[in-house]
Amino acid sequence: MATETVFTYGAPALKYGAGACEEIGYDLIQADARRVLVLTDPAVAATGWPERIARGLVGYGLQAEIFDGVHVEPTDVSMAKAVDHARGTGPWDAFVAVGGGSTIDTAKAVNLLTSNEGELMDYVNPPVGGGRAPGKPLKPLVAVPTTTGTGSESTTVCVLDVLSLKVKTGISHLRLRPTLAVVDPRLTVSQPAGVTAASGMDILCHAAESYTSKAYTDFERKKPAERVPYCGANPISDMFAERALVLLRDSLPAAVENGEDVHARENLALAATFAGLGFGNAGVHIPHANAYPIAGQVREFVPEGYPPGEALVPHGMAVSLTAPEAFRFTFAAAPERHLRVAQLLAPDAERPADDADHLPNVLRRLMNRIGIPNGIGAVGYSESDVDGLVEGTLKQQRLLATAPRTPSADDLAGIMRRSVSLW
Repeated sequence: MATETVFTYGAPALKYGAGACEEIGYDLIQADARRVLVLTDPAVAATGWPERIARGLVGYGLQAEIFDGVHVEPTDVSMAKAVDHARGTGPWDAFVAVGGGSTIDTAKAVNLLTSNEGELMDYVNPPVGGGRAPGKPLKPLVAVPTTTGTGSESTTVCVLDVLSLKVKTGISHLRLRPTLAVVDPRLTVSQPAGVTAASGMDILCHAAESYTSKAYTDFERKKPAERVPYCGANPISDMFAERALVLLRDSLPAAVENGEDVHARENLALAATFAGLGFGNAGVHIPHANAYPIAGQVREFVPEGYPPGEALVPHGMAVSLTAPEAFRFTFAAAPERHLRVAQLLAPDAERPADDADHLPNVLRRLMNRIGIPNGIGAVGYSESDVDGLVEGTLKQQRLLATAPRTPSADDLAGIMRRSVSLW
């Protein structure tokens, strides 16, 4: 079969800088919006930023209401509640998501299901859901991230937990991509250290996974209608990934250690933006595929900085916990790219005797420094859980297809077992 010679690149319009969130009303007026639903979660609502943004919309002559019932690490149940609210109070001309990836992903689902017929599981990626494509255009969606990491403001993907199956999955379609990403670093200053660390590791893995993903030229040639948003590593995604890693290497530890370090917050917000622009086109692979069951099958772990009393493994944390061993596995497929990631993250780090150890060593040192748990064992899993976790990973074929080296079930089990404890 002929291999691919074409790669695609897509991104939302972007507005970055202090004060950017105060101009959203102007931007929505240009889109002929009149009634706008602002979505957020209770913790972000408590900061006052969603109310401030809603008042700004009213100042431009728009009608604005706030829905603050978004669930952190959204589920099919929580998303359905948000959809029901929007359907019951609509119609809406536009949506504004103020929050982390949970809020932005929930807003994508709300936009999808208030613009198209059907229910959530109709659109969820197979084999978990029906894989239906939206038949009608969506409304304008402005994504305003308050965390630095998820990249959801740039992507075509909506991620959720399906509670009955204990699996994390998603919906993927070009029409889900937000119309405008508004990145105002002031909104990230209130992130607790634990949230900053977890979401920061999501930035890192977005950049490192997209940079080491299967090259777009290694895929089978597709017809235009068959091309997916995650097309593999390409020159544009590489550029964004490299810049994100450079910005992150100093700003992530600094922002975790001092949340009021404005310079670190600004650079971390830029790193998140660049990483999102990169992986939103190239894709991610094994660490993200592993993260879905790690988050979906959690039993008792409650992370610092997140809502108390609720068991969850935050997405960025879940992604990072198997990253060192996943990158050790993929090293043979693209040694120079793995070494480049390590060099960008830690230019002064001593290179080990075995080059395959270099990136895993760099990652472990950084994770230990910023307080990421010591492997999946530290969030409640043991070797006896590996088979169940691997079963969940194998359901993420959309992500595994982008891996530079295709893992078998046994390969994934080995990665999981070696990730029970990382240091």
